[in-house]
Amino acid sequence: MNLTAQLTALREETRGLTPVERARRCCDLAKQLEKVGEYEAACEALNAFWPERDGPPNLNDLDETTKAVVSLRVGALSGWLGSTDQDAGSQENAKDLITKSIEMFGRLGQTREAAEAYGELALCYWREGSYDEARIHLANALTHLEGEDSDLKAVLLIRAGIVEVWAQRLNEAMHFYNEAAPLLDRSEDHALKGTFHNEYGSVFNRLAAPEHREDYLDRALMEYTAASFHFELAGNVRYLARVENNLGYLFFTIGKYDEAHKHLDRARHLFFAQNDVGAVAQVDDTRARTLLAEGRVAEAERVARNAVRTLEKGDEQAVLAEALTTHGVAFARLGDYPSAKRLLQRAIEVAETTGDPEGAGRAKLSIIEELSGQTPAPQLVSIYQSAAKLLKQSQDPSTSKRLIGCAQKVIEGLRTREFQGYEAKDLSWASFKREIRKAEKALLARALREAEGSVTKAAHLLGFKHHQSLISIINIRHKDLLKTRSRIRKRRRHIFSESRKPKKPADKGINKRNSTIKILHAEDDLTVASLLAEMFTLQAWKVEVCIDGTHALERLSSKTHYDVLIFDKDLPGLNGLELVSRVRSIPHHRRTPIIMLSGEECEAEAWRAGVDAFLRKPKDIDQVPATIARVLNITLKNK
Repeated sequence: MNLTAQLTALREETRGLTPVERARRCCDLAKQLEKVGEYEAACEALNAFWPERDGPPNLNDLDETTKAVVSLRVGALSGWLGSTDQDAGSQENAKDLITKSIEMFGRLGQTREAAEAYGELALCYWREGSYDEARIHLANALTHLEGEDSDLKAVLLIRAGIVEVWAQRLNEAMHFYNEAAPLLDRSEDHALKGTFHNEYGSVFNRLAAPEHREDYLDRALMEYTAASFHFELAGNVRYLARVENNLGYLFFTIGKYDEAHKHLDRARHLFFAQNDVGAVAQVDDTRARTLLAEGRVAEAERVARNAVRTLEKGDEQAVLAEALTTHGVAFARLGDYPSAKRLLQRAIEVAETTGDPEGAGRAKLSIIEELSGQTPAPQLVSIYQSAAKLLKQSQDPSTSKRLIGCAQKVIEGLRTREFQGYEAKDLSWASFKREIRKAEKALLARALREAEGSVTKAAHLLGFKHHQSLISIINIRHKDLLKTRSRIRKRRRHIFSESRKPKKPADKGINKRNSTIKILHAEDDLTVASLLAEMFTLQAWKVEVCIDGTHALERLSSKTHYDVLIFDKDLPGLNGLELVSRVRSIPHHRRTPIIMLSGEECEAEAWRAGVDAFLRKPKDIDQVPATIARVLNITLKNK
């Protein structure tokens, strides 16, 4: 696109025209330049009517319609320039001008032009992170275009989808994009088509990694390829850079960090050439997240600091909240916990102030994930409950996984207090536990619904490596979800049927011991300890948990009686194998059954050390009660 030639031609064409005709011609060219990301050139096209960027437009000698058109164009361009330059107050100025144009269009009865203006106003609110306001204005705009199939309607639907993606409401976003798709088939606008494919790809991008869906990954890559093709035809370099940034984010989420850096390098180079400092900062935030994932924490902190420094100058508060969260996580992993807490708290405040509850909720989850060891357990409870409330509308699978992981961390923190002998007088354990169960049940129910009752698929959606872990949680904590499972098909174990051996009657005398069984469980993973403790409670068994091997040996050296011992292999202090050997030398525990439950490949060593059974974490966790019943020759209760 030869911008100089276009601007020269505009000056020649507008000579001798009336102010109204000249204004219309200048606005038309500015709109085309804005569409392909050439904001500086668009400013030059409007120079006769907007000589000072910090000042109002010159509306002298214009009729009411043209005044509205100029106000809209200047307002829209102010919003874009404010984003690229990160100028404070620019979005507010843009909103004022666009609102005036809406009022003028309303008085003139020009509903189509008013719809376009509402769409530009929504963009300003979206940049600030005020998603509810953006939704309201986009809904107003679409109401003005009922029954119309046009490029303008496609633009509004795409923008509605963008808002929902940023608000993590991916189902709603997909609905808007699917409605826009037929309109794009009839369009000749390559810039518009490129925007659709880029934003549509972002939905699949968000779903690909957390749902482990290769088909979504392939679809995202296809959409980004199509977007690049159309942006090249449109001559839109700025949006080509956006595609590169999105590709960088995609490869970061699936762990292909070298590919991610290549695309981020291209994006940063293109944005830098366009003097788009706001977009460069967003690329830097993606880069910092990638570096954190690689363990290059010091580099991540430096890059995140630069991103925050730039974004603090502008109005894009939701983006700033994300960058502050990234910077806070980097400080936490460097061990600078006070700085991490300060930045994460600020991220929460910025997001809440601008009207981005999901951004605030994600920052709260980062506090639990990164600072649980430095945060009192009652405070963790409060943070989690607040985050769950803020994120209740989220449809992002990665957020669901984080909520489950954070719930486990909070429970670990509370159980650590119990194991260490603290009295939790300042919180209601039972009440919080009920709230955790309610949130967990809602997440599991949604996953099962989306997986059409398949536990294996639901487990993948929720991030479990083994579906048995999910089955255990459902069987123990949420039995009413069993009816949502698809019918379990029995697997044929033998080609030919075998004769069934008659069952031996249960030993009624031994069954009386069920209520008095006492277990010592040596386990430093408090999530596993908590899950097994609930299984044992269902059997009316008593359990004592030791979080390191040394403490377990002290307890076993005492005169306390235990019916069965369960050891993890990887324990602080004495490891599980050493503990087995030492316990076998204690006279009153030489014949006590020992079960090793480990995630490591150490079965042969465990048998040599003297265990009576070996189970693998996490897939065999639900087999622990049955294994105890077998080694003790007792019968399980049906619960």
